Amino acid sequence: MASTTIETEAALRALLGEPTEIVASKVSTRLNPLTRQWIEQSPFLCLATADDAGQCDVSPRGDPAGFVRILDDKTLLIPERPGNRLADSLRNILCNPHVGLLFVIPGVDDTLRVNGRATLTTDLTLLGPCAVEGKVPKLGILVEIETAFTHCAKAFLRSQFWDPAHFVDRATLPSNGEIHRAMKGESFDAETYDAERAARYGRREGFY
Repeated sequence: MASTTIETEAALRALLGEPTEIVASKVSTRLNPLTRQWIEQSPFLCLATADDAGQCDVSPRGDPAGFVRILDDKTLLIPERPGNRLADSLRNILCNPHVGLLFVIPGVDDTLRVNGRATLTTDLTLLGPCAVEGKVPKLGILVEIETAFTHCAKAFLRSQFWDPAHFVDRATLPSNGEIHRAMKGESFDAETYDAERAARYGRREGFY
């Protein structure tokens, strides 16, 4: 029986074909005045990292549009805001600097992809301009750009991602408290957990 597993790039290319010349040529090693606009108008990105064993993680980052500082056409600064303190992305960067970024703009189907090498910084000269609500981040992620390119809109178009007719009512999904209870047991007070969490978010506690 023939194998149905793709194991080589040659087999993959035989199935998919080669990218067109115009697609291949869009990959750049730096930003330009037009691709900078994606970062300047993006309030949200996904950060992909991996540890030294290849275990991967993808984490969201979001703030007012333009929160990622463009230091120059080869260097970005992502402010690190308070989170759950697991620090998965940060710990990964310490042992493996390779990162991938996907910049998303609400209502826009195209995205911008950036790949590069990251380091962590506590330089207040760099972090000072990243203050929000009077709070300067304790650290930031410096990314040295290796590749940058716009990504096609097909995934957003196929998923009808921005179409309000397809928006999902949050109440139809299990709450975070209910998920915790499923893992910890029926004695876990999901209702109190959810209420306290909503109250913290309402106060914007721990946002900055």
